[in-house]
Amino acid sequence: MQEQQSSSFFKTAWQRSWRFFRKYWKRFQITRWLIVMVLFFTLVSVTYLTVIAKTSHVRSLQSNLSRSTVIYDQNHDEAGKLYAQKGSYVSMQQISPHLPAAILSTEDRNFYHEHGFSVKGYGRAIFQAIGNKLMGRNQISGGGSTISQQLAKNTFLSQQQTLSRKFKELFISIEIENVYSKEQILTMYMNNAYFGNGIYGVQDASRKYFGKNASELPVQDAAVLAGMLQNPSNNPIDHPAAAKQRRNLVLELMGANKKLTKAQVKHYQSLPLGTKDTFENKNGYKYPYYFDAVINEAINQYGISEKAIMNNGYKIYTNLNQQQQASFQTDFKNPNLFPQNAADGTKVQAASIALNPKNGGVQAVVGGRNNDVFRGFNRATDIKRQPGSTMKPLAVYTPALEHGFSYDSKLVDKKQSYGKNNYSPNNYNNQYEGEVPMYRALAESRNAPAVWTLNKIGVQNGFDSVQKFGLPVTKKDDNLALALGGLSTGVSPQQMAGAYTAFANQGQVSKPFYITKIVDSTGKTVATNSGNTTQIMSAATAKEMTSMMLGVFDYGTGATAKPAGYQVAGKTGSTEADSSQDADATRDKWIIGYTPDVVVATWEGFDNTNADHHLENLSGTGVNSLFKQQMQQILPLTDQSNFNTEDAQQRAEQKQKRQKQSFSGSDLTHKAEDVTKDIEKRAAGVAQDFYERARSFLGK
Repeated sequence: MQEQQSSSFFKTAWQRSWRFFRKYWKRFQITRWLIVMVLFFTLVSVTYLTVIAKTSHVRSLQSNLSRSTVIYDQNHDEAGKLYAQKGSYVSMQQISPHLPAAILSTEDRNFYHEHGFSVKGYGRAIFQAIGNKLMGRNQISGGGSTISQQLAKNTFLSQQQTLSRKFKELFISIEIENVYSKEQILTMYMNNAYFGNGIYGVQDASRKYFGKNASELPVQDAAVLAGMLQNPSNNPIDHPAAAKQRRNLVLELMGANKKLTKAQVKHYQSLPLGTKDTFENKNGYKYPYYFDAVINEAINQYGISEKAIMNNGYKIYTNLNQQQQASFQTDFKNPNLFPQNAADGTKVQAASIALNPKNGGVQAVVGGRNNDVFRGFNRATDIKRQPGSTMKPLAVYTPALEHGFSYDSKLVDKKQSYGKNNYSPNNYNNQYEGEVPMYRALAESRNAPAVWTLNKIGVQNGFDSVQKFGLPVTKKDDNLALALGGLSTGVSPQQMAGAYTAFANQGQVSKPFYITKIVDSTGKTVATNSGNTTQIMSAATAKEMTSMMLGVFDYGTGATAKPAGYQVAGKTGSTEADSSQDADATRDKWIIGYTPDVVVATWEGFDNTNADHHLENLSGTGVNSLFKQQMQQILPLTDQSNFNTEDAQQRAEQKQKRQKQSFSGSDLTHKAEDVTKDIEKRAAGVAQDFYERARSFLGK
């Protein structure tokens, strides 16, 4: 009885709920709203996917795939090629007809009868996607990809298996079908396919596995390559058994697709694998650190992705000087130009960069002594290290000249303390002279006069000057330690070389850059750059600074780095290794030198400085042998322009000589005047005496 009452209650409640639901469903026309929402969602999705397809640059796909990205030097000569997923591109006429027959039999039998997609394949993929969602797996299980879709995925999309990527693949494949013929699509697919062991394209795969051109492939070898498309690791070199098994399956599929008779299938299945490797890897990445920097600039400044740069057939014109770059790379492979390794074998690292001071164009760069890693750590552009005394010309002596000092002004060279913190800079070896002219203080890299001068002109003026040179200083650096290169974050050799272009370029600082022009595979220019210069000091100030910095290499801390037969101006620098008890332990060594034609900045040090990994000799001369070798190789390749000034020391000596000559001439004049006066006096006396005698005689 109770069960019947309970059942009746639930039945009545359900009927009331259903009537209520139907009443309001009809009243608010929910069915229509759902249809509108589905249609709206479909419209938005289709519009979105269509925009993606139309903006994917499908029309340039063939030119992108058929050309490698080429880097050109400053003379527009080819310097190297970039390619990641690209092999030797060949036309359909250069491919054996057996290969497309094998590929289509295996991958897409209806290729010539569909417009880029398979309805059955998509139905299967959607069904599998729903199942994966129910199982909590955010992926699809594959299936349904036509040749056009695989080409779209490999060239425009990632390999991530998601439903959204699958729909993007669909719309891009349709766009590919709209633009290209079936033969063009199949040709692009075969040239872009991956065949394991870093090999892309059927031509290089034919050379790698069979020692012949793609046009020469027999049926059995074509079946091997077609069988590798789904699993490139099953290649005949590394896994011959799996490759043969897959080959025989492809042959059966070719028979089922009426490309082979049953007898032919059996015949080719009975043949052994005839592997032969004659592939030659032509590495066009001749200048790794320079090319890495070019790629980084294209990405960061022009918004071109790495994948596009490596695969889309750009022509990239640069400031590269191949002779300078080659000499840099040779020098960095010479262990005799570097300090000894640490006790545990760790190498002393280094970085060098050469700029054209007139526009900032980077002509050569090497970022380390390690094995080259694609887009690896480049110490010339990426490190942040204290610049030491190379900061003095920027933070102290340039603003000092602009605030009334002269190249031979007397600077205090005494050990003294400054401020509430009693900041007390030391000269190297604690040697002081009491007073030195500015040009000597700079050339000999004396710390005490530099800090005294910055304190005299005001730290803010030094701070503002460093900012004008384009270096990344912050408020934390607004103190007297700035005179000696004490920065909170540090700088790179590229930044320091860029700053010194102002001295070599009549007061105009040039921003370093690599790329002058980028042209895409269709011939359209997508980027240009001729350099960016800014006047930050007068040409007269730059000339005075050069005059003083010539002394660095003539008699100062860079004397042993001076290239024979050339005048070079610049500055050396070093920083202390705080973690070592060794008084001469050094963390960084710098040397920056320039002529009117080139600026070269070189840094040496360990990546991680500690008690066991540091350089010796705080004088900063350890890096000089490398720099001297570099300049002796580079300067003959330049215009060898001369400076329009002399060494400040020579000027000072000439000035003193003129003063002495002037003093001697004045003294002689005074003496002549005294003699004349004496003669006049004596003559007057003689005349007076004659007059008196004559008068006396006549009077008698």
